[in-house]
Amino acid sequence: MAKDKEKKNAKAAQTAEQTPTEEVKTEQAQPEAEAAEVVEDCVTFTKEEFEQAKAEIEKLREQTEKSKKAADEAILDAQRLQAEFANFRKRNASIRADSIDDGIRDTIKNLLPVLDNFERAFMNAEDTPFAKGMEQIQKQLVAALEKCGMEEVEAEGQFDPNLHEVVMQDTESDVESGIITAVLQKGYRVKGRVIRHTMVKVKA
Repeated sequence: MAKDKEKKNAKAAQTAEQTPTEEVKTEQAQPEAEAAEVVEDCVTFTKEEFEQAKAEIEKLREQTEKSKKAADEAILDAQRLQAEFANFRKRNASIRADSIDDGIRDTIKNLLPVLDNFERAFMNAEDTPFAKGMEQIQKQLVAALEKCGMEEVEAEGQFDPNLHEVVMQDTESDVESGIITAVLQKGYRVKGRVIRHTMVKVKA
C-alpha cells in the first residue's frame, strides 16, 4: 500500500511540472495563429487589378481636389457677398441720414418767413406786455430750430458768394471794395449747408 501511494504522488508531481511548459507552448501558438490569419486576409492583385485600383484612387483624388476648390470658391463668394451687403447697409444708412437732414432743411426753410415776420414786427413794435410775450415766442422758436442744426450765416467783412447774395451796391461808404456794409435779410445754414444766402449791401 505504501509503495502504491508513493507512485501516485510521484506521478502527480511529474504532471504538475509538465503543465507550465504546455501553457507556454499554447501562448506561443497564439501569435503564430494570428499571423496566419493576417496572411490569409491579405488580398493579392493582378497587374490589371492593381492598375484599376490605382486609377480609381487617382480619380477620387481629383474629385477631392475639385470639391476642395469648389468649397474655397464658395467661401470666397460668401465673403464677397458679406462685404457687399455690409457696404449696402452703410450706403443705405448714409442715404437715410441724408434724407432726414434734407427733410429738416426743407422744414426750417419753410419756417424762415415766419422768423422774418417776427423781426419786422419787432422793428416797429411798442414796448408792451404783448410785444414782450411775442418776443419770447420768437426766441423759443429760434432755440428749437437751432437744436435741429440751424445757425445764422455770418455777414461781416468780405463778401463771400458761397454765403451771401448782393442785392445792393454801396457807393458812399468809405471802405474797401467788396466789403459788406449792410444786411438786408439774414441767411441761414443747417447742418453745414446753406439753405438761404444772406442778402447784403456791398461796397462797389
